[in-house]
Amino acid sequence: MKKLIKILAVVTALVLALGCLASCGSKPEEAATATDAADTASKLTATEGVLVMATNASFPPYEFVGDDGAFAGIDVEIAGLVAEKLGLKLEIQDVEFGSIIGGVQSGKFDMGMAGMTVTDERKESVNFTDTYATGVQSIIVREDSEIESFDDFFNEDGSVKDIKVGVQQDTTGDIYCSDTVENGGVGEDHVTQFKTGNDAVQALVSGKVDAVIIDNEPAKSYVSVNSGLKILDTAYTEENYAICVSKTNTALLDAINGALASLKAEGKVDEIIGKYIAE
Repeated sequence: MKKLIKILAVVTALVLALGCLASCGSKPEEAATATDAADTASKLTATEGVLVMATNASFPPYEFVGDDGAFAGIDVEIAGLVAEKLGLKLEIQDVEFGSIIGGVQSGKFDMGMAGMTVTDERKESVNFTDTYATGVQSIIVREDSEIESFDDFFNEDGSVKDIKVGVQQDTTGDIYCSDTVENGGVGEDHVTQFKTGNDAVQALVSGKVDAVIIDNEPAKSYVSVNSGLKILDTAYTEENYAICVSKTNTALLDAINGALASLKAEGKVDEIIGKYIAE
C-alpha cells in the first residue's frame, strides 16, 4: 500500500512538472509576436539595435530643441515610443530639411520624421508610413498688411502682384508656392527660400518678404514670440504627415507601421499631439 502511494505521488509530481513546462514555459502569442518583431527590427537598421531618425529641429511643436538642450516635440515623442515598441534605441540627427530624404535613400538615416508631408514627388524617392497627423499650410503676414487671403497675392487679371513670399526650403510650402499660377502657386520669381522657418519669419519681421507660408502649428509658435505678426484666417492647403523610410527597407516600414498602429490603438499618438496642440 505504501509503495502504491509512493508511485502515485511520483506520477502526480511528473504530471504537474510537465504541465508547468507546457504552460509556464510558453509565452502568450501577443508577447511572442512583440518579441519577434523587436528582434527582427533590430536587424533592419543601419546600426543593429539603433533607430536613427533624421529631423530638422526648428519646426515647433513637432521638433525643436528645449531649454535643457534636448530634442522635444510631437515627432520626437512619437519616435521614442516607436523605437521602444521595436526594442530599439532612438538616435536623432538634426540636419537641414532638404537633406533628409537623400539621407534616408542612401541609408545614412533609418527614417525621416520632421512634420513631413506625403507628396507624389517624395513618394518617388522614399516610402511613407501610415499617416500619424494632419497639417495645414498657413499664411503669416505683418499686422498692418493689406493681404487678407491668398487671393490677395494676385491682381484682378490673375497675374501675381509685386510681392515676395518667404518659405523654408524644400518644404511643401516651398514646393506648392514655387509652382506655377496654374498649379496653385505664385512662381519661383516671387518666392524666397530660407534654411529654417525662423529665418523666413525674421525676414517677414524686417520687411524683406511680404508673407510667409508654413505649417500652421509652427506658424502659431512663431507668431507668439514675434510681435506685429498675424496668421490669416484662410488656410493655404491641408496635408498629411508621415515617416519616410528607404524604398529598399520595406521590412522596417512594416515594423514601424505596426508600432504606429499599436500606439494609435492605445491612444498614445492622440495624447502626444494633444499635449502640444490645444484643440
